[in-house]
Amino acid sequence: MKKIIGFVLVLMCLGSCTSVKKYNEQITRLHAVEDLKTDVDKVYQQLKSNHPKLYQYTPKAVLDFKFDSLKTTIVTPINSREFYKKLAPVVAQVKQGHISVGSANRHFTKKERNKLKKKKFEFYDLDFEYLNNKLWVSNTKGEDSTLIGSEVVKIDNEDTDYLLNIYKTWFSSDGYNKTLYNKYVGKGFSALYYKDKGFKDSLSMTFKLKDSLFSRTLKRVEKEKKKDSVAIDSFKPSKTLKLSPSEKKENRKAAKEKRKFDRKHGFINKTEGYTRTFKFLEADSTVAYMNIKSFSNGNYRKFYKESFELLDSLKTQHLILDLRDNGGGRIAEVDYLYAYLTNESYKLVEESEVNTRLPYFKYLLSNTMPLAVKVSTVLVSPAIIVQNLIKTKKKDDKIYYKLRFSKEKEPHPLNYNGQLYVLINGNSFSASSLLSTHLKANNRAVFVGEETGGAYNGCVAGIYKIYEMPTSKLKIRMGLMQIEAPQKQTPDGYGIKPDVEIVPTIEDIKQHKDPELDWILNTIKTNEKL
Repeated sequence: MKKIIGFVLVLMCLGSCTSVKKYNEQITRLHAVEDLKTDVDKVYQQLKSNHPKLYQYTPKAVLDFKFDSLKTTIVTPINSREFYKKLAPVVAQVKQGHISVGSANRHFTKKERNKLKKKKFEFYDLDFEYLNNKLWVSNTKGEDSTLIGSEVVKIDNEDTDYLLNIYKTWFSSDGYNKTLYNKYVGKGFSALYYKDKGFKDSLSMTFKLKDSLFSRTLKRVEKEKKKDSVAIDSFKPSKTLKLSPSEKKENRKAAKEKRKFDRKHGFINKTEGYTRTFKFLEADSTVAYMNIKSFSNGNYRKFYKESFELLDSLKTQHLILDLRDNGGGRIAEVDYLYAYLTNESYKLVEESEVNTRLPYFKYLLSNTMPLAVKVSTVLVSPAIIVQNLIKTKKKDDKIYYKLRFSKEKEPHPLNYNGQLYVLINGNSFSASSLLSTHLKANNRAVFVGEETGGAYNGCVAGIYKIYEMPTSKLKIRMGLMQIEAPQKQTPDGYGIKPDVEIVPTIEDIKQHKDPELDWILNTIKTNEKL
C-alpha cells in the first residue's frame, strides 16, 4: 500500500510540474492575432452576460467602440503580458471598480516555491505613497530607513512618472471618482510593477532626497532567521529543559488565549498586525479610537460586542472610526457594526439587481472553478435552483435577488449615541463605502479626510465570476450583484465626500504625523473649552 501511495504522489507531482510548464509556455508564446481578437470578444460577451450595471457610467455605444478599437490595435502576434497591457485599460473604461483583469504571471513548481520562501525581495520591503504626482517611500520593513521620505525617480532606468501614468489606466474606481487612483497606484505600486515586468531577482532604483540623487540595487536575499531560533555554538546544554505539568498547562492556556485574541482582532500574517484595533486616546476614556483595516477576517462579533459594551459602561463621549485604506469585505460585518452606530431602524441594502434568476450557478460553474466544485454543484443543483428562484423576482424587466440584509432591522440595544467621527480616504472602498453612505445620509458622523474611492450609490459585487480567456489565459473578475444602500445622491458616480477635507503631505509622512486624526483631537479639545 505504501508503494502505491508513493507512486500516486509521484504521478501527482509530475502532473503538477507538467501543468506549470504548459501554462508558462502558453503565456509566453506569441499568440495569433485572430485568437487574441477572439479573447477580446469573449471577455466583452462575459461582461454583457453577467454584469448588471455594465453601462452605468459608460454608454453602450462608447464601450462597443472601445472594444472594437482594441481589436484593430492587435496587428502582430504578442504574448499574454503584452495583451494584458492592451486589454486592461479598455476594461477599466467600464468604470466599475470591482472588475479587474489579472496579468499573465509565471507559475512555479512546488520545489521552486519552497526555495523562494527562504528568500525575500528587498523591493517588497518598501511601502509607497503617491503624492503631488510623485512616488515616495513612506515606510520600509527592511533595515535601510534612510529611504523613508525619498522620491522614487527611476526603476531600471525607466522614469517612474512614465510607469505611473500607464499603471493608472489599468484599474478604475467606481464611476468618476479620482481619489482612488492616486491612493491605489501608490499603495499597490509593487503589485502593479509585478504585473508589468513579471518575476525579478533584482532592481536598480534611483531615489531623490533633499535634491540629492542616489541609487540602490534591491535583490532577492536570504531571509534572516528569527533570533529565538539562532543556535549558539558555544553553548550546548547537556540536558533538555523540561517543563512541569503546571507550566505546560499555563503555556497551553496562554496559547489558547492568544489564538482567541488573534481571531477576535483579525490577525494578518503578512504584516503581523491586526485588522481591528480599539483603544482610548485619552486617560479619562472620553475619546475612543477604532481602526478597521477591512471587513474580511476574524471573529468580528466578539470584537464589536466587547468594544461597545466598554464604550457604554464608560460613557465615552467621542468615538473615532478609522476606515482609511479599508477596501471592504463582508456585508455581514458592516451590518453588525452599523447596528451599534444608529439609534433608528434601518435597511442596509436594497434587493440586488442581477442578470439571471440563477446567479449562484454563474458563480459556481465558472471555467476557473475546480472540477470538484463543479461536480458538487451539479449534484446539489436542485437545491440551488429552488433557493435561487425563491430569492429572485422580476420587476420592470429587471431581475432582483433578495439578500438577508434587505430586511428592515432594529438598532442594537447598546447602540453608541456619542459624537462620531469617521476617517476616510481614496482607498476606502466597497463595503466600507456602504457603511459610510449610511452614516453620511443620516448625518450620524463628521467625516474627515478625502472622498472615498467607493461610490455613494453602490457597486456591483456580492459574488464574483472569474473567467479565464482561452488563448491568453488572462483572468477577469466581475461582480454579479448590485449592492446599494436605499439612500442615493446626485450626480451619480462619486464617493462619500468629507465634511473636512485633509490630505497628508510627504512631510507629514516623514514625521509620522496624522493630520486628519490631529484635526479631530484638536476639535474635541477646542469644543470642550467652549
